[in-house]
Amino acid sequence: MKRKPLLWILFLWMAPQLYAQQATILQIETKSNALIFKSDENKRLRTIYFGKKLQHKEEAQWIPTPSKSTDENSGICNAVYTPSGSWSMFEPAISITHADGNISTELLFQSAQEQKESDNVSLTTILLKDPVYQTEVKLFYKTYIQEDVIEQWTEIKNLEKGPITLHKYASANLYLNAEKFYLTNYYGNWAQEMRPKEVELTGGIKVLDSKLGTRTNLFEPPTFTIALNKASSEDEGDVLLGNLGWSGNFKLEFEIDPLHNLRLIAGINPHASAYPLASNASFKTPSFIYTLSQQGKGLASRNLHNWARKYRILDGTGDRLTLLNNWEATYFDFDQNKLTSLFKDGKKLGVDMFLLDDGWFANKYPRNGDNAGLGDWEENRKKLPDGLGYLIKEAQNTGIKFGIWLEPEMVNPKSELYEKHPDWVVKQAQRPEHYFRNQLVLDLANPKVQDYVFGVVDNLFTKNPALAFIKWDCNAVIFNANSTFLQSQGQSQSRFYVDYIRGLYSVLERIRAKYPKVPMMLCSGGGGRVDYEALKYFTEFWPSDNTEPIERIFIQWNYSYYFPAIATCNHVTDWGKQPLKFRIDVAMMGKMGFDIVVEHLNPEELQFAQKAIQNYNRLKTTILHGDQYRLVDPYTHDFASLMYVSTDKNKAVMFNYLVSNRYESSASPRPVVLKGLDPNKKYKIQEINLFANKKSSLNNSAEYSGSYLMTVGYNPEVSSGRSSVILEIETL
Repeated sequence: MKRKPLLWILFLWMAPQLYAQQATILQIETKSNALIFKSDENKRLRTIYFGKKLQHKEEAQWIPTPSKSTDENSGICNAVYTPSGSWSMFEPAISITHADGNISTELLFQSAQEQKESDNVSLTTILLKDPVYQTEVKLFYKTYIQEDVIEQWTEIKNLEKGPITLHKYASANLYLNAEKFYLTNYYGNWAQEMRPKEVELTGGIKVLDSKLGTRTNLFEPPTFTIALNKASSEDEGDVLLGNLGWSGNFKLEFEIDPLHNLRLIAGINPHASAYPLASNASFKTPSFIYTLSQQGKGLASRNLHNWARKYRILDGTGDRLTLLNNWEATYFDFDQNKLTSLFKDGKKLGVDMFLLDDGWFANKYPRNGDNAGLGDWEENRKKLPDGLGYLIKEAQNTGIKFGIWLEPEMVNPKSELYEKHPDWVVKQAQRPEHYFRNQLVLDLANPKVQDYVFGVVDNLFTKNPALAFIKWDCNAVIFNANSTFLQSQGQSQSRFYVDYIRGLYSVLERIRAKYPKVPMMLCSGGGGRVDYEALKYFTEFWPSDNTEPIERIFIQWNYSYYFPAIATCNHVTDWGKQPLKFRIDVAMMGKMGFDIVVEHLNPEELQFAQKAIQNYNRLKTTILHGDQYRLVDPYTHDFASLMYVSTDKNKAVMFNYLVSNRYESSASPRPVVLKGLDPNKKYKIQEINLFANKKSSLNNSAEYSGSYLMTVGYNPEVSSGRSSVILEIETL
């Protein structure tokens, strides 16, 4: 056998190391995961790995990358931020018309730096530059280490001598390697939010988007799950959960490339939104928030929940108020005396607060229906002759707090505001007005409108400092998009959709700067605006106007993948045919409230509701701040089961609901395996939320080890006669 020359053997050994020395390898890590980039010989930065963290970081140099021939035949699929008009053959993350009219962009790696903001939070900044044009792109990756969450955004800076135009400006451009990819996205409409659909992604591009301007989640949210290699499951497999933190038009693109890997681009929808960028100006995109789990959707959800409570939702580690809302008791038909009687009902029920909904304002065009008065934020003197101050004082005298409903972004054409400031309204002068719920949208791209909207809230608190809560609604979408303000400034109308949302955030920033702790509910005709940027300013959100309890189980179940219980408002109403116990049990899954006529309850129902609120107040720390485990999926079983476990594993609450009752007398014929407990601790289980004349069929005296409950399980005995069962689990 002929031996190879020693020099050739030495070269083969050294060549990979020589390339490794020339290439830059960047590793962005959380507790469990690593996102790894590598520059190629042309200084293009590429994603070479996103998955479980490597045990030995130095081995990242051996991760294979596409060969030059593969790149030539299939294009460079895995660019960290894909440019347009140069070498790429795929959907771009960025597209620019430069100051000289050229539409090509190239981005080469320049530098990277990491800054530790705390023991748990780090920010990595990657600088890319076009070698021909003075355009800089900074990619930001904020890692929340223990939560395994990455928050990613982009900043584009124009250093050219003249203005450029951004035609696309994504927040993130991810690249995932797997044999197969399964996308779960959600669709729906008013009262039909969060209906899931899981499909295997195949060749081409799957797009989720909204062009509605406001209430942009009406038909689908910027929220999704990607399962790698096999369909998603609760406790197994690699899954990525994502949410774009943007309350305006969004676009999420999922492209299977020729190598059968997944390119994911998330950001503002560039439709009708080419954004001019002046010389020396910067454009910051919204954040894309995501978490990767190797243990299924359950762990990914808990990661997001923990992150959201600690770092994103306003007062996410605090308490929440139970409330009684008047809407379904009165609609627009109420007066001062009727409301003060409802205060007494709220106190009798045992809630913390009374919430006055729509219909309390406007005089020239009274708000007696949804066709007038919106925009005229002064108390209706006929309904409330003594004003809000009197109501707040009366509520306090009764022993409860007082909150109020607002929709300050909107206006009815039949209003004094519209008459005085038609130029503040989003509309096309030469086209007929088109209404959504009899209303139009105010132009928040206009600083004067921003001042007005802030003033609405500020005036309420200035006059009524004891006001305890705001429900902020947004019922309309944008038709005939046009800003009189932008036109007056000589600015392009293509800025409008972006500038509107920026104007909204500016108002909310001002509100929170002056009133940092007042609880506020985010509502948009139901779940029309739910994202992790808006939730910086709100303590909670309204998932859906559909409060029929069986429907709500499914709606709340699907929101629970992405948002923690503390943020999800669940109200007991008279929708549906389910008994009061079932309705209250469903509402206890999250932040509980009531929208019922208390005086219609019989003595037994009132006593039950009072006791249920006491139970909720006793257990809500575990419900709102505990780890959530989904146990039995209502989409594949006749009942739903989930539980919350306290962080010290000493307490848990298990919710069980019958959702289908066809022929089986028992929907839970076998034990449900519990999760999240301490296997070495002993637990007792007690059924709660029972009417005074009812006794549980379950054994409340037995003691179980956590190991037993998580191996054999426990049967809640859900049946047609026991359609909802809540179990309190605590250590001995």
